[in-house]
Amino acid sequence: MTALRLLSATSEIYPLIKTGGLADVTGALPAALAAEGVAVRTLIPGYPSVVAKLSTAEPVETFPDLFGGTARLLAGTAADLDLFVLDAPHLYDRPGDPYRGPDGRDWPDNALRFAALAHAALQLGRGLVPRFVPDVVHAHDWHAGLAPALLFFADPRPATVFTVHNIAFQGQFPAHLLAGIGLPPHSFTPSGVEYHGSISYLKAGLQFADRITTVSPTYSREIRTPAGGMGLDGLLRARAAALSGILNGIDVAAWNPADDQHLAANYSASLLKARSRNKAALQSRLGLEPRPEALLFGVVSRLSWHKGLDLLAAVIPSLLERGAQLALLGVGDHDLEHAFASAQSAHPERIGCFIGYDEALAHLVQAGADALIVPSRFEPCGLTQLCALRYGAIPVVARVGGLADTVIDANEMALAAKCATGVQFAPVDADTLEAALRHTAELFSNRKVWVRMQRNGMATDVSWRRPAHHYAALYRDLLTARALDRTA
Repeated sequence: MTALRLLSATSEIYPLIKTGGLADVTGALPAALAAEGVAVRTLIPGYPSVVAKLSTAEPVETFPDLFGGTARLLAGTAADLDLFVLDAPHLYDRPGDPYRGPDGRDWPDNALRFAALAHAALQLGRGLVPRFVPDVVHAHDWHAGLAPALLFFADPRPATVFTVHNIAFQGQFPAHLLAGIGLPPHSFTPSGVEYHGSISYLKAGLQFADRITTVSPTYSREIRTPAGGMGLDGLLRARAAALSGILNGIDVAAWNPADDQHLAANYSASLLKARSRNKAALQSRLGLEPRPEALLFGVVSRLSWHKGLDLLAAVIPSLLERGAQLALLGVGDHDLEHAFASAQSAHPERIGCFIGYDEALAHLVQAGADALIVPSRFEPCGLTQLCALRYGAIPVVARVGGLADTVIDANEMALAAKCATGVQFAPVDADTLEAALRHTAELFSNRKVWVRMQRNGMATDVSWRRPAHHYAALYRDLLTARALDRTA
């Protein structure tokens, strides 16, 4: 089978630049797609961390005036990834966060910074590099959302796919930029890129891509409702035939309890007893009382309203009444950071918090916690519950988005069928979260049931194998449909 050529356009990619799950997806998919006969090259902005790690860089094009400065398009590799890097120092050579300045505010020229990325995708999509002319351009999130729109107005052009990883972030910019970023005047309409008087890069991708994907089937349905669509539900209902949900996976080599170097003890589903050493190590690391019999809940999350961590803060008294412990790793809203730090100060032997992020500690929480709490109000897919399944931590999740798709609730029928992997709760409020924690404690008290659930979770395929197969099928179906349209 001839390899399908895919250009992936993204604002971040692990391990070169990461602020969230987007980077994990774009970093893991290329290798998984290779097994499906898809050759991937990724277009990424030339942030300092990317340029510094780029090897065998070859200039393939110079843009003398790309939104205020000279830019070079480089072809090279880094971390076993085949890349096109848009080296535009006037746009990307800035320290720290790729989207925000030192003051925490968005860079004022973000509209131009990510329009430049889309213009590079346009040129590559139209054959700028003869040895790699893509069959499909796959743009990720609002930062690359302009690419499908620019390609829509080009002829000839490759097929386009747009993935929305989180519809809450929409890339809205002033209308007067329309001509400057290369869009025709007639595109600024409700059936184009116009969104409440502004330009929305996210809407551009949703409106003009040949196919749209989200990162879970349930989320693809939720965003077609007024409650979940963030104002774009009407457009998504209109494009429902082009929309599908494909679950994310995780890197099962990096997340493998059998050989994870971050753990106090390695273990597997058949050697679960060794897991107790990680619980003891986690309790020690966070200053918790060394009680092997205590139900230890873990959290690895941004501390935000979206993630539902205010609900967890509200039910801490109930958690303590049941003799449980809490190990929390996260950073985010100052009020929530303060709430959990205060709870730790009041109950240091029961609540341990690390405000910030530590990769090794994230692995230890997954390996040492008995259960992992994910109370998100909305969650396109979620990765932390996939890691929990892999590591034998029972996920306690809100019944939303990808959480609903990846965790089998321990209801009566699932327990009878011996297929449960976790606990779901809905609606997403403090009362139902408290009930879910109570149910988790009841399950924990039955060792036989608990171990079965752990092993069920650890047997779940959370790799990229199945998602990659679905993406490859989508690309090929799209190309077949386009070929039929041309011959019709």
